[in-house]
Amino acid sequence: MLTNSENIQVRMEILIITGPPYSGKGTQCEILKTKLGFIHISTGDRICKEKDEKTSIGKVMMEYEENGNLVPDHIMQKLIGKIIDENSGAKGIILDGYPRTKSQVDTILNLLSEKKLSIIAVINIDVPREELLLRAQKRAGDSNRKDDLNSDIHLKRIEIFENTTRPAIAYMKAKFKVFDINGLGTIETITATIAEALHASQ
Repeated sequence: MLTNSENIQVRMEILIITGPPYSGKGTQCEILKTKLGFIHISTGDRICKEKDEKTSIGKVMMEYEENGNLVPDHIMQKLIGKIIDENSGAKGIILDGYPRTKSQVDTILNLLSEKKLSIIAVINIDVPREELLLRAQKRAGDSNRKDDLNSDIHLKRIEIFENTTRPAIAYMKAKFKVFDINGLGTIETITATIAEALHASQ
């Protein structure tokens, strides 16, 4: 865990947390939210909320998905822009699950330029494929989520990450401060490593 002596001085507003499924991103985001005083935004959860509440953005997203199409980047840009505007008074925002593709990296660059914001850092929590599958199986045993019980879905999620998000992370390394974090070890050890990376980003 972060200690009081590990006081992270944040000079920008956006922190991106990325990594493969089952890498522990959500756990670290919740810890960092408290330690940094940031708002944690899971884009996957937010997309579900927009669709459930049938907002204007949510309705458009459903139309694309119902027709078998991916939600285009300009719609995602509107959603991220909406999230930023809603939290304009916050100290900062942790974006969890976005950007996931190279084109989305360009999208967020355009958005941040418009809003005159910057990225403090990108934290990439990396975990070997074999460990990810073991964690997926454990989560399946601990949860009642139907999708967690399907090993084919576990593999598909990891493959999507490898084919789309990993190239996006490589692309971000030319544009942001990206820190590769070893996602093996205790939660406390990983948090401490992230804290060191954030100190180094100042």
